[in-house]
Amino acid sequence: MATAQANQSPRSLGENAMAWPSKVKAYIEELRAEMRKVSWPSARQVQGTTVVVILSVFGFALYFFVVDSIFNQTITRLFDTLTK
Repeated sequence: MATAQANQSPRSLGENAMAWPSKVKAYIEELRAEMRKVSWPSARQVQGTTVVVILSVFGFALYFFVVDSIFNQTITRLFDTLTK
């Protein structure tokens, strides 16, 4: 990569400005070609995975609530015992 760049002659600011539209056009064409290759999920798949994510979030929230409550009660009892 470095040798290929070293062999190229430095371009002037004007040449870079003139090459910009063709580079943008090539980029957009490549982007469109890649986006055509993407396999998009169906609406049913999106709904299914959304339900799984929402249920997982609520499940983890419940789990952390229970664990936090247990730790809170344990620490509170420990402090109450040590301060008496």
